[in-house]
Amino acid sequence: MENSKSSSAEVEDAKDELQELLQTLEQQIDWNGTPLVKYDGFWYITRSLKPILSTQKYFKAEDTDVILSSMGKSGTTWLKGLTFAIINRNIYGIDQSPLTSNPHKLVPFLEDNVYKEQQNLVPEHFPSPRIFSTHISYNTLPDSIRESECRVIYICRNPLDLFNSLWHFLLDNNPEKYVEQFAMDEAFDMFCEGIHHSGPFWDHVLGYWNAHLNDSEKVLFLKYEDLKEDITFHVKRIAEFIKFPFSLEEEEQGVIEQTSKLCSFEIFCNLDANKTGITIYLKIVRFSGREKLEIGRII
Repeated sequence: MENSKSSSAEVEDAKDELQELLQTLEQQIDWNGTPLVKYDGFWYITRSLKPILSTQKYFKAEDTDVILSSMGKSGTTWLKGLTFAIINRNIYGIDQSPLTSNPHKLVPFLEDNVYKEQQNLVPEHFPSPRIFSTHISYNTLPDSIRESECRVIYICRNPLDLFNSLWHFLLDNNPEKYVEQFAMDEAFDMFCEGIHHSGPFWDHVLGYWNAHLNDSEKVLFLKYEDLKEDITFHVKRIAEFIKFPFSLEEEEQGVIEQTSKLCSFEIFCNLDANKTGITIYLKIVRFSGREKLEIGRII
């Protein structure tokens, strides 16, 4: 009984501390009316602040962990699928891969799933090697990620294409409780000013780029467009980076090509993860085939 009271008191104290912190931080409204807060130099959806703080405080990286980072609509689902398929290729056959359902269930977001609200999935109990994803900036990552020997893979995307894809995503997923969507020109101005989830864009990208330059064995920097250009090359590159290289026998048997086909751009366009899904903020629905964007056009 006393433990229950103590736990309740801790929860209330945490809420009070969060409210006090929010009062000291700059706040804005996102393009679809979602509240944003500026924390550690970056804009995040206000409801994500508590999970981000919990991630910083409680997450303890292991040397075998693989952390996938990106901004939204930059190829997050694709990178999850590639990494999961590479690591688990000896567990699941190509035709039995759970990737045919939803990569987000296989590779949880630290701030959206593992430390969602009061929920804690106890990542210490996850099988090794653990794979997690995040939209958090490099300087906001838990110290244990930067200081351990875990691997970090970052994927970035052409900013104009990212904006276009994100704009349509928010347009078709506007929570009813939020105000009317901004006009596209207003949204673009805000994007250029860095006012969007995980923005500013260039600060987010440069944080990981500089980390890659500082230690290329720690941080792998990928471009969305390069993956589309030659996915097979990058499947092999990712495998070597996370210390799951393909053997000569696997190469001769075409395992790299099979993995590339399983995780091809065309297949991932049609995955359930790109049609429906749940985050702590809104329900994701298919928006008329516009989940994926090629340079200069929506598909």
